Amino acid sequence: MREHDLPARERRGRGKSRFDDDEPYFLKHGRHAEPALVEPDDEPDPEDRWSSWDEAVHGPEPHPEWLVTELAAKDIELGVLKTGKEADVHLVRRAVPETDRSCLLAAKRYRDAQHRLFHRDAGYLEGRRVRRSRENRAMAGRTAFGRQMIAGQWAAAEFAALARLWEIGAATGRIAVPYPVQLLGTELMLEFVGDAEEGQAAPRLAQLRPDPAELRDLWEQLVDALVVLARAGYAHGDLSPYNLLVHRGRLVMIDLPQVVDVVANPQGPEFLARDVRVVGSWFAARGLPAGDVDPGELTGLLLREAGIR
Repeated sequence: MREHDLPARERRGRGKSRFDDDEPYFLKHGRHAEPALVEPDDEPDPEDRWSSWDEAVHGPEPHPEWLVTELAAKDIELGVLKTGKEADVHLVRRAVPETDRSCLLAAKRYRDAQHRLFHRDAGYLEGRRVRRSRENRAMAGRTAFGRQMIAGQWAAAEFAALARLWEIGAATGRIAVPYPVQLLGTELMLEFVGDAEEGQAAPRLAQLRPDPAELRDLWEQLVDALVVLARAGYAHGDLSPYNLLVHRGRLVMIDLPQVVDVVANPQGPEFLARDVRVVGSWFAARGLPAGDVDPGELTGLLLREAGIR
C-alpha cells in the first residue's frame, strides 16, 4: 500500500483509540539484516523517517511474514495511541514506497531524563543490577544519567520478556503478547494489536462488559497466561484490566516494563499476589462466582508453578 493510498483519517493520525495510563486504579542482540541495494529515493517527509530496522536489536526469529524488514522502508507517523507516565505509544506505518509492502506498528517511547520517570521503580528494580558501581550509584541517586539508564533498563526488560513470552505463546497457544519487533535505545517497536485497516486499537478489558460465557472464557485465558508467566519465573508486576487487550476474543497481555523476577526479587511473591487480587476483583465484580476467582488459591498455584513453594 502506498502512503497516498492510506485513508485520509489515517494520514492525519486521527480516529485512533487513545488511552491514558494515568487512570483511576483499575477503574482507577538479534542479528542485523544484511544491507540491501535500493534505488535512490526522496528523503522522508519531516514527520517520517527511514526504517530503523538495520540499527536495532530484532525480535525472535523466524520473523512474522507481515513484518516489513526492507531497508528501503519508511516509518510514517500516524499519531498517538496512548499516553502514560513512563512512556507514550505512537502509531507508525512502516511501508516500502511504490509497493504494497506495509505493516502497522506501535512505537513505545520511554521518557527521557527531563521528564518525570518511573515514580514506583525502586521495588521493581530489585534483582536487576548492572555490574559497574558508577551506574548503580547513578541509578540509586536518580541523577539524569541514572534515570536515562533506568529508562533503558525498563525498555530492555520489556523487550526481553515479550520475546520470551511470544516464543512460548507461539509454541503453546497459552499466552498472547504483541510481537516485539525491535529495540533501539529507549524505543520499543511492537506489533499493533487491533484493526490494521482502520488503525483502531483493540479494546482494553476494562472497557468491556462481557456476557457470562465470555467472562469465564476470558478468565480461563488469563489463568493460563499467569501460569505461563509463573513457570517462566515472572510476575507482571502491574497487572490490571487496563493492560489486558481483547482482540477477536483473545486476551492479549501488554505493558510489561516492570516485569518482576519472582525468585530474584524479594518482593516478587507480593507483586504476584497483588496482580491476582486486582484482576480477580474485576472478574468477581463483573459476575464471576467468588469461589472461582479465589485470590489465595490462585496465588498459591502460581507460586508453586514458579518453584517457590
